[in-house]
Amino acid sequence: MFEGAYTALVTPFTKSGTVDFEKLKELVELQIAGGIDGLVPVGTTGESPTLDVKEHEKVIETVIAAARQRVKIVAGTGANSTAEALELTRHAQQAGADGTLQVTPYYNKPNSTGLIRHFSAVADLGLPTVLYNVPGRAGKEIPIDVIVELAKHPKIVAVKEAGGSVDRVSQILTRCRIEVLSGDDGLTLPMMIIGAVGVISVASNIAPKPVAELVHHALKGQWKEARALHLKYYRLFTDLFLDTNPVPIKAAMAMKGLIEEVYRLPLCEMTDALKAKLRETVKAAELL
Repeated sequence: MFEGAYTALVTPFTKSGTVDFEKLKELVELQIAGGIDGLVPVGTTGESPTLDVKEHEKVIETVIAAARQRVKIVAGTGANSTAEALELTRHAQQAGADGTLQVTPYYNKPNSTGLIRHFSAVADLGLPTVLYNVPGRAGKEIPIDVIVELAKHPKIVAVKEAGGSVDRVSQILTRCRIEVLSGDDGLTLPMMIIGAVGVISVASNIAPKPVAELVHHALKGQWKEARALHLKYYRLFTDLFLDTNPVPIKAAMAMKGLIEEVYRLPLCEMTDALKAKLRETVKAAELL
C-alpha cells in the first residue's frame, strides 16, 4: 500500500517562529516535482513535539490540500496518549489522509499488551496505519512478537523501521505479512535487498530525485543502479544526523535557500564546526 519513497517533511517556520504555511506548500511542489511517491507531515522531522494541536492539524490539512491527490499522504498522528492519538488520527482521516504514522508511545513505555491495545485502537478508526519503531526516540522498541500480532489487523499495513537494524527486518518478514519501510536513509538499500518496500526519508527533503530514483531502481531489481546512488549519497545520509534530527536537514535546506533556518526550543542550531562539515557534505553531493 505504501511502497516507494516517502519524505518525512520538515515544518518550515518564519523568522518570527510561526509555521510558514506558504513555504510548506512550496516544499510539497518541490517534492512532487522530484518524483517522491508520498509525504509524511508532522513526524519527528516535522518537529511534532513543538507544534500545538491546531498547528499540527493545519500542517496536515495544508499538505493534503497542496498535494491534490498527486501523491499519498501518511499523516504523523502518534502520541504517548491513546486518546490524543485517536483525536489527531480522526482529524487526519477527515482531512483526507491516505494513512497514519503511529510512533511507539514514548516516555510512559507501555508493555506489550498496552502497545497492542494502543495501536489497535488507532487502527480501528479505519485509516491504514504504519507502525513507527524508533527506540532511540521512544525509549522502547516495538517487540517483534507485538508486530506479528498487530499485522493480523486489516488496517495495520506497514512498519517504519528506524532502529538501525537490518536483522529486525528479516525477523519481521519471516514471521508475518506486513510492509516494511526503512526509517534510516543509510539503510534503505540494505533493507530493500531483503524485502523492504521503500523508505520514509529525511534526506529527500533536500534530495528528492536521488532518493526516489534509488528506491525505484531497487523496486525494479536494478541493484547496480541503486547501489551507485546509495554510495554517492551515503555521506549525506549519515551527516544529516551530525546533530539531532531535524536540525541538520533544516540547516542544509537553509544553505540551499529552501527555508529559513528556524527551530523551536529546545531544538536549536548546530555548532559552527558541525555546520561547516555539513556544508562540505552537501557540496560534495552536488546539492549546492
